[in-house]
Amino acid sequence: MKGRILIVDDEESIRYTFDSFLSDDGHTVETAKNYDDAYGKITSRDYDLIFMDIILGGNTGINLLREAKKLHLRCPIVMITGYPNIETASDAVRYGAFDYIFKPIRQETLLHTTNMALQNKALIDQNEKYRLNLEAIFRSVKDAVITVDENLMLLEVNEASNTICGISKEDAGKPFTERNFNCSGKCATLLQSTITSKKPAELYRTECDHKEKTRQTVTISSSPLIDHKNRFSGAVLIVRDETRITDLEKNLRERQQFKNIIGESEGMQKIYSLIEDVADVTTTILILGESGTGKELVAEAIHYSGQRRDKPIVKVNCSALSENLLESELFGHVRGAFTGADRDKTGRFQKAEGGSIFLDEIGDISPRMQLRLLRVLQEKEFERVGDSTSIKADVRVIAATNQNLPEKVRNGTFREDLFYRLKVVEIMLPPLRERTDDILLLTSHFINKFNAKFDKNIETVSDDVKNIFLDYGWPGNIREMEHALEHAFIVSHQNIITLEHLPANLRQINHDSVGHTPSNSHLDSDAILNALRKSGWNKAKAARMLGINVRTIYRKLDQFNIPSEKF
Repeated sequence: MKGRILIVDDEESIRYTFDSFLSDDGHTVETAKNYDDAYGKITSRDYDLIFMDIILGGNTGINLLREAKKLHLRCPIVMITGYPNIETASDAVRYGAFDYIFKPIRQETLLHTTNMALQNKALIDQNEKYRLNLEAIFRSVKDAVITVDENLMLLEVNEASNTICGISKEDAGKPFTERNFNCSGKCATLLQSTITSKKPAELYRTECDHKEKTRQTVTISSSPLIDHKNRFSGAVLIVRDETRITDLEKNLRERQQFKNIIGESEGMQKIYSLIEDVADVTTTILILGESGTGKELVAEAIHYSGQRRDKPIVKVNCSALSENLLESELFGHVRGAFTGADRDKTGRFQKAEGGSIFLDEIGDISPRMQLRLLRVLQEKEFERVGDSTSIKADVRVIAATNQNLPEKVRNGTFREDLFYRLKVVEIMLPPLRERTDDILLLTSHFINKFNAKFDKNIETVSDDVKNIFLDYGWPGNIREMEHALEHAFIVSHQNIITLEHLPANLRQINHDSVGHTPSNSHLDSDAILNALRKSGWNKAKAARMLGINVRTIYRKLDQFNIPSEKF
């Protein structure tokens, strides 16, 4: 092994002798004649080995050895002495010398000591390389890695431990169980279990209740530290922050159940995006759709997704009240405004101040009420019945109807200016018959809901019921489906809903004639998959393209072993 070697001695003859012997052996040799010369060299470059005389003129090699160790030099240092004694050897070893040799110097002894020292340097370098590699790995791991001994004393922690757990390297050497990490202590319990049993333990996705990291979800695992001789020395704890993944999964679930709206079909995803777009603007919203499609749920989603969520949302069914009662309900009245008005009344607009008002069945209001509502939308103020004092209205208006408002505008029963004022943003809810992809998802939702309501354990519906649900036109939309399943839950005493549990109108459907099409035996998997691709994986559209019903699409997917969840 060849190396760069420094010779430190105040005797020129010694420096020459060392240089000659070592250079002839293939080493690169440098020399220093005194303390200052040597100190300058060891602080400016690296050496593989240093030979250092104990006597250096007005200073000593022991002092230089001490300074070298302060500089954390990793190369071996061999002391040279002309007067060997126990005290000299003891000082040299105490300050970290690798070895020492005596004057006069014999070539064989020098080369042997050099070879042993360079081998030691090679081992030191290799160990340092391994240490740095492990440290880099330790540092780069995003999980918290914490090691403890058999007494739960902290040994090592990585940087992620501080980020995730609030445990820093300064905590090393302290009892793990006595440290206040501002959390529930689940990690300590798991480590104690591993120390006691000498077996691995795991806690999957648990909230660690960290006071400074609310809702942090982690997976914790601990394993025993056992060496190659099967000796137990402690445990290692791994803490993985699963918060982001948990939040992503939660967001995915919420996109299937957005603010209590159930649906994952393409049409519903567009509605979810539109709700998010309009949530924080004050624009008037008009929600259109057949009865039972969930217009009120959409209104609630708009309100609770926006900045007005902490203020009230006030709901008014405009078709349930006469014109006079509706006017009083919306705007309030003062005492004596009409017969029976024996006290002042606060209207719904005033109650909704700062929040939202949901005007359901807006298509049923009278022309006079249409005019009053138009003024509120235009001027943001109103008067109570029987009062001339205007009241400012900071209220977001969300209206809904199942009627054909453009047709009512054409026949003169609904004001055109109010219609366009209401429909600044229009949300059209599709009927359930156009959301076939959501039917089974809705079925699962209502099963869970009614299991909780009726304290039952119904697991699913039969295939016959699924087929009827997929083929039925659902004129009453989601509301009708909910009532049908509620009826089934009441009469069912099994863990599965079958045909006999359905309401009479669904039981009487001649399923063979519903959506009947000519023979579809010619449809192969390629035809099914091609139609699904062209329809954007919308099964209802693909069925219409193929001239079959949706139930057949599902049956074909099963027949060809194509998982429907893929689409």
